[in-house]
Amino acid sequence: MSNLLGVPETRLPVDPAAALLAEGKDLRAVAAANPSSPLAWAALAEDALAHGHTIEGYAFARTGYHRSLDALRRGGWKGQGPVPWSHEPNQGFLRSLAALSRAAGEIGEADEQQRCAQFLRDSSPQAADTLGF
Repeated sequence: MSNLLGVPETRLPVDPAAALLAEGKDLRAVAAANPSSPLAWAALAEDALAHGHTIEGYAFARTGYHRSLDALRRGGWKGQGPVPWSHEPNQGFLRSLAALSRAAGEIGEADEQQRCAQFLRDSSPQAADTLGF
């Protein structure tokens, strides 16, 4: 897909939690040691949702989403433009956004579910397809 707005892609720096998560470290311990990590919060949200813990999943996803916005802004993002899935450090943001959409839907927050799903698709169509949106 081409970037019709001409806005440059945002590419986040390597998330320090990524290596710990890849090693299979405890999700809660990784998030506690790396509280600004969107990826750690996304992993917690996905795990909670997978185990039927919707409220916890929503809270974890919301935290990951807000940590992501902080990181995106530090990376030069101005509220629009592509955040490519193919750049692995961006995946924490995109996964948090997807988890937030799912959790919002599960608690009946339809407007938030739709807003997050559209934000995901606008940020990265590949992420939306990969994550089932």
